[in-house]
Amino acid sequence: MKRIITYHIDNTSTGLRIEQYLRRLGYSYQNLTQLKKMPESILINGVWAYMRTQLKDGDVLTVRIRETESSPNIPAVKLPLDIIYEDEDIIVVNKPAGMPVHPSLNNYRNSLANALMYYYQEQGKPFIFRCTNRLDRDTSGLTVIAKHMVSSSILSCMGVRHEITREYLAIVRGGINPPGGTIDAPIGRTGSSLIERKIDLENGENAVTHYRVLEEKNGHSLVSLTLETGRTHQIRVHMKHIGHPLIGDYLYNPDMKFISRQALHSYRLAFFHPITGKQMVFTAPLPEDMYCVLHG
Repeated sequence: MKRIITYHIDNTSTGLRIEQYLRRLGYSYQNLTQLKKMPESILINGVWAYMRTQLKDGDVLTVRIRETESSPNIPAVKLPLDIIYEDEDIIVVNKPAGMPVHPSLNNYRNSLANALMYYYQEQGKPFIFRCTNRLDRDTSGLTVIAKHMVSSSILSCMGVRHEITREYLAIVRGGINPPGGTIDAPIGRTGSSLIERKIDLENGENAVTHYRVLEEKNGHSLVSLTLETGRTHQIRVHMKHIGHPLIGDYLYNPDMKFISRQALHSYRLAFFHPITGKQMVFTAPLPEDMYCVLHG
């Protein structure tokens, strides 16, 4: 991917070295190292400059990113791709249930990464797959992918600082009492399993989920969930913990009468754009299989 980013320097940044200025914007040390290796990647007022060059009020700083390689071992495969939003820095996709995010031994050609590799290959663009909020294979909904190394670094840091707001929708059987609250229970591995998780009060990692019931219909409840932490299977384990596991969850509640996968959907993503700083908010409607559970 090629990307040219322009910054207009004011007196609040006068005297800073370029590397200091970029670090304050969220560029990682690795980003700076990679930029140094790219030809004429840093310019001040159109003239090539070193990272240690000091900035002055009124300067125009240009960063030129040029990535020529693609992710190895990700075959380009033509697959359905529901793109919600795309610009030069990020792409937001509504992932269908049943599609893994990353290729693996048993899912080598049916992942979101395969679909995006094909999408960019058709445009003649190199592409390195950098997904910011990974979803389980059978969880549908929104995920954001960085299109170059700088947006990836900044989004990753935002994720660590919990600056990406994620709202999920889930379906459970019956009603929940109380219809809203907070689940604060640490999560750890179940025995030697690499996949399964459980509530582990002694050795688990801190995990906090907020929930509220949106509607009760057809013998089920539609629940909105927001996360303070991002533990593996957090929603699935927490909802089981309070006695209301997600329907269709083969691992924690194999109740497949109404749906054949865990009834979990990444409904809303909100964050500040990693390059422009603009507030970004995206939603994806409830998928048909979940909608049918509630409305028949």
